[in-house]
Amino acid sequence: MIKKILISQPKPTSEKSPYFDIASEYGVELVFRPFIKVEGLSAKEFRQQKVNLLNYTAVVFTSRHAIDNYFKLAKEMRVTIPEDMKYFCVTETIALYIQKYVQYRKRKVFFGSTGKIDDLIPTMVKHKAEKYLIPMSDVHSDTIKNLLDAKKLHHHECVMYRTVSNDFTQEEVKAFDYDMVVFFSTSGVKALATNFPDMKPEEICIGTFGPATAKSVEALGFTPALKAPTPEHPSMTSALRAYLKQNK
Repeated sequence: MIKKILISQPKPTSEKSPYFDIASEYGVELVFRPFIKVEGLSAKEFRQQKVNLLNYTAVVFTSRHAIDNYFKLAKEMRVTIPEDMKYFCVTETIALYIQKYVQYRKRKVFFGSTGKIDDLIPTMVKHKAEKYLIPMSDVHSDTIKNLLDAKKLHHHECVMYRTVSNDFTQEEVKAFDYDMVVFFSTSGVKALATNFPDMKPEEICIGTFGPATAKSVEALGFTPALKAPTPEHPSMTSALRAYLKQNK
């Protein structure tokens, strides 16, 4: 019987989140606790990449973490970002977040609509003369690099932040009494293995989002009880609702 579920993500900021509806409808307790956290590189670490922020005329942001750490590093290194710097963001939400650091001007901020870099590239191609800098996490693929190479754009990828395990305290380990844990990344799964090395498959029910997450769970000897996305359940909340309904 599933009574208490650990969701390895931050608690939703909106009270209208489907998670709260699920908790009410099925009488389960949902606890939100990220297994991973983002940590910015120090100025000393970043300098080892030999990247001069002022050598670039545009920055491509794929997340708020990228924005935070770009401006944090600029401040630490006492680099003044030019007012005419252009910013290309994968969504409007990320673009609006730039206001936290600089005055928002539509003529220098561009954004896509799907959240995918593919959707942003046509706009970048229209500004072919720009020199693009792409802040990234330490864990990334060459997808962006390959796409920009194909369009012959002048660009450079650099690491500005990393994903690390958000370790559990001894008290949290002792009080771990969840019936189910829901994962959204391979990093989160690795954190489970680090914090609970002796956990047995029969002791916990696991839900996964994304094929890579599911594979990393299976590699530990666990079998996910529910996987998302699927054609029937494109979101984790949809998959979780269906699972609880079936196993009520």
